[in-house]
Amino acid sequence: MNWGFPPPPGVKSPVVNVRNYTSPFWRIALSTPNRRCLVPVTEFQEWSVEPDPVTGKKTKHWFAVPSRPIFAFAGVWRPVGDGAAYAFLTCGYDGDPAGHVVGAIHPKAMPVILHEEDFDRWLQPQLQDALPLACAFPSQLLSVG
Repeated sequence: MNWGFPPPPGVKSPVVNVRNYTSPFWRIALSTPNRRCLVPVTEFQEWSVEPDPVTGKKTKHWFAVPSRPIFAFAGVWRPVGDGAAYAFLTCGYDGDPAGHVVGAIHPKAMPVILHEEDFDRWLQPQLQDALPLACAFPSQLLSVG
C-alpha cells in the first residue's frame, strides 16, 4: 500500500492528508466504512513553522505516545491500479493551537490519533458516528523530542 491518493487534475503530488472532510475528493473513502483504515505508527514528525534564528532552517520535531509504542492514525484507502493507496486524517485544535504540544510547533493541523477504544468506532459506523473522532489527541498523552 502506498501513502498518498493519486492527485486531482492539475496537482502533481499525491494527496497524503485528509483535511477537508466535506470535499468531494474524499467523499467515497470517508463515507464507505470498509474504506476507512488504521494507519499504524510509532511516531510522527512535524516541522517548526519558524526557522531557527541561528541556522535559518526549520527544525524537525518527533511526537510519540509514550504509553503506546505503536498507535494509529485515522485513515482512508482506495484501490489504485494493481494496489492501494492510503491517506490519514488531520485536524485542527480546540481553541488556541499554541496551547497544544503539537500546535505550538505546527499550528496548521495534526494527524488524527485514535484512542484504542475508538478503533472499532472509526472502522464500523456511518460517517456521522465516526467523524467526531477527528479531533486533537490530548497533549498530556504525547511526548515531543
